[in-house]
This record gives sequence, C-alpha cells and structure tokens, in this order.
Amino acid sequence: MDYAALDTKAQEILRGNDRGTYTVPTFGLYPYQWNWDSAFAAWGFSTFDVDRAWVEIETLFSGQWPNGMVPHILFHQDDPGYYPGPDVWATEGKGPIPSSGITQPAVAATFARKTWERNKGKGEAHVRALFPMMKAWHAWFMAWRAVDGAIVVTHPWEAGRDNCADWDSAMAMIEPSGVGEYTRRDTSHVDASMRPTKADYDRYIWLVQRGRRLGWDDAAMAEDRPFAVADPTLTFILMRANRDLAHIAEALGEDRSEIDSWTRTLENGAETLRNPDTGVFDAINLRSGEHTGHVTSASFLCWYARLDDPRMGAELAKSFASCRYPVPSLALSSPDFDGMRYWRGPTWAIMNAMIAMGLKDMGYENEATHLRSATRDLIAEHGFAEYFHPDNGQPAGGGTFTWTAAVWLAWASPNAEGF
Repeated sequence: MDYAALDTKAQEILRGNDRGTYTVPTFGLYPYQWNWDSAFAAWGFSTFDVDRAWVEIETLFSGQWPNGMVPHILFHQDDPGYYPGPDVWATEGKGPIPSSGITQPAVAATFARKTWERNKGKGEAHVRALFPMMKAWHAWFMAWRAVDGAIVVTHPWEAGRDNCADWDSAMAMIEPSGVGEYTRRDTSHVDASMRPTKADYDRYIWLVQRGRRLGWDDAAMAEDRPFAVADPTLTFILMRANRDLAHIAEALGEDRSEIDSWTRTLENGAETLRNPDTGVFDAINLRSGEHTGHVTSASFLCWYARLDDPRMGAELAKSFASCRYPVPSLALSSPDFDGMRYWRGPTWAIMNAMIAMGLKDMGYENEATHLRSATRDLIAEHGFAEYFHPDNGQPAGGGTFTWTAAVWLAWASPNAEGF
C-alpha cells in the first residue's frame, strides 16, 4: 500500500474543500462551514499547514453569538440550492454571520490544544485570543443544555448524529404538522437509502420552524421542549473539551476553577446516562424518562471523556468482534441496524479517532492500536468517504470528505504522529 500517496491525496482533499478561510465538508453536498467538521479540518491542516489550521478555528468562532453559542452552520456565502438555508433559519441579528440557530459537539477546544501541542507550543497568540470565546461557548452549554449534569440535544442535528436510533422515541412524539413542501439538497447528491428518511426530515424542519417562531431565544426554547434527549455525544465530548480548556487556561496563566467545576458536574451527571438494565451508556428521552437502550459509537466516548469503565470495555470487545471495520454507529445486533444509512450503522472515522484517543489516554494501548489499524485499512482500501459499511467497507455519503482526510493525516496514516 502506498501510504505516502494517500497522505498526498488527503492533503489534496483538504485543499480542494478549502474556501480560503474555512473548509466545506465536501464539494456539492455541504456548501457551508460546519462546526465540528471545521475542528477536525484544523486538526488535519495542523499536520502540514499550521497557519491554515488556526484560520479554520478562528473563522468558526467569528460566527459566535453574543450569548456564547457557536452555530452548527455558518452561511458565509449564498447557495440558493441548499435547504434549509439562511432564509429558513431566520437568525438575523442573533450573530455576526448568517447561521443556523443550533450548535454542535464542542470539539474545538480539544483540537485547538492538539494543534498548539503538535507545533511545540507555537501559536500562543492564537490560543490566547480563542480562549475566552471557547470558554463562553462551554458556559453556554452548561447554562442552557445541562440537565442533571448531562448535556441535552434539542434538535437531532445538534449532536451531529442526525438520524441515530437514540432519537427514535423522542422523534415519534413529534407531530410535524404544517411543515409544508421543501426540496432537500442531500438526496439530490447521495442515494436516498443512505440518508435520513422524509419522516425524519419533516421533524427536523418542524423543530427549525419552532426555533424561528421563538426567535431563537434560549429561555423560550427551553420551555416545554418538544425534543429533549440527554446525549452521550454532547456530554462526553464537552467533558473532554472542558479538560482540554482547563489545561489551556493553566498554560496561559488563566483561572481554571470554573471550568473544573463544569467538568465535575458532567462527571456526576454522566452516571445518569448508564442504562440500569444493560450497564451501557446510552441516551435518555427526557420526555418519557426512558433510556433508549441502543449501543452506539457514542457510547464508547466515555474514555474520550476520561471516564474508565470495565463494563464498557466488555461491550467494546463485542463491537470489535461484530464486524471487520468497527466501530459501527449502531450495534449490528440491533433490529434497527442499517449499515448504509447515515448514523444507523455505518462506521465513521471521526468517531473512531475520538474513541481511540480516549482508549490510549486511559491506558488501553492494544484496543487503541487495533482501532487505529482497522480505520487505516478501511480508508486505505475504500477511500475518503463520509462513512462506510462496517462489514464490507462500502463507502457512502460524500466521496472526498474533509474530516475523513483530516483523521487520516492526523491519526490513521502510518506516517501520522497519532496522539
């Protein structure tokens, strides 16, 4: 296998999706800047163009709202073919750049730290400028999304796992009346069998329309939330990001005490995500109070959050044994598994990288090495796709995907420094 050629190809993908100050996830399918995609892009750029890496993160935070929230999409330029675009979100006056009205997982502090450390501490001015903005975003999460110490998803797009089975029971409680007609962008670029269903999408748009009616006001939207799920993705990722942000604070001579208090809150709250029947971390439908019962790739982010758990170790071993290319986004044993439909079964390189990062941090070297090797083979054999079938590696979604290329350069490639 010519790994050097794959390194070059990955760099070409990042350059090809570069729009000067931000990257799009992939040409055609996603024409704007997506929040957590950009943090991974910066991680990839940091391996060969650190200045461009800092620009990526700084551009993301240039769209931060005054309340601290960092939107999940920044509409830097008009693309009338994309739905839902800025006219649908109607967030005028909320932030400095046209944007969506929701956020995404807070991975930015973690990859800002990694970018800084990868380049031997160069770039302190960048980190110092970003620090108060990252802290304000984390504070917003703790103020408006923390319920009993777990972080709550109020729209499926916020967790980045749009159509995962964790949302099914909560989505079923929504009657999306009055949504109206619309034309999706994703199914015109990708086989509809690989994407969320129309029933899902109707509810996504209904929730956007609710936010618009309420003027994207945090207090109004927090009242009687029609969709509210305590989520391992957001909880574990924010917990890790808090730890990295506290490390940055200390390195800069800033006070870290408030950030550490947020971490303790999430550590205590994380236990609420443990399913009492299975011992596995899963989501909770807060409208019904019931655990969803699904083992997903997000369940294994506990180590990324620096929470060790032998019970999850046994579950991870089962996941490794279940398919050639772990970690599936939904366990193959689930009756809802679909190996080609977005977050209902496919393997995602970004999730693998975070899971492996946590495993290594917690001393599980063999498991981390196994996952890195499996992901390396997956990308080397099947390309830089958005996601892949966990059994046969069939690529799906966007074909030249920014964050898959970034994960290759920063972690999966044999020539990468890894963690």
